[in-house]
Amino acid sequence: MSTLIFDADDTLWENNIYFERAFDRFVDFLDHSHLTPLQIRDVLNEIELVNAKIHGYGSINFGRNLQQAYQHLAQRSIDPEDLNRVMTFAEEILEQPIEMIAGVEETLAELVTRHDLALFTKGHPDEQRMKVDRSGLGRYFRHTGIVKEKDPETYAKLVAEQGFDKAQSWMIGNSPKSDINPALAIGLGAVLVPHERTWVLERCDIHTPPGGRFLTVGTFSDLTKHF
Repeated sequence: MSTLIFDADDTLWENNIYFERAFDRFVDFLDHSHLTPLQIRDVLNEIELVNAKIHGYGSINFGRNLQQAYQHLAQRSIDPEDLNRVMTFAEEILEQPIEMIAGVEETLAELVTRHDLALFTKGHPDEQRMKVDRSGLGRYFRHTGIVKEKDPETYAKLVAEQGFDKAQSWMIGNSPKSDINPALAIGLGAVLVPHERTWVLERCDIHTPPGGRFLTVGTFSDLTKHF
């Protein structure tokens, strides 16, 4: 029996689309005279790269990043009410319904009959627990882990604490940076389930070590062809 470890955001349910919509609203509100949305996004990316290491992820931290970008880019005086408005773009992400990715629940229901399933996600603990609860998927997982960052160290800790057999365990997710490369680095198998809206900061080349076990599937439902 294998252990299948699943990412959550943009693997089980939609997530980044809501952040993209909040960013679009931010661009409209900023109303910059010459910077394109892509150039504004580049500024925000730089802010997020720095702040994620300090504060982590989640919608509220995203709101703070938007506020910082606004303070840096606004072509008018910085009004506290404007900063509050910017924060609402992020806060409203929390109000969005859980939009399950096609085939997820049916696939988990089948896989749990022949494998141990675990959930391993990063983000703000309260926010991630809320999404797990609202999704109704928690019942499929023997273990749920929520961490600030997913790197080789946190994967090694997960494996050690849960007693997973690395040779029989696979990490499944949409992010090369957080789901695939660190899992492969410590000897887990890894399955990429591509998502066309994966956050740009989660994209990178995949590095499969000699003897590494790596698969790519077209859709989440395709997992049943391999496990």
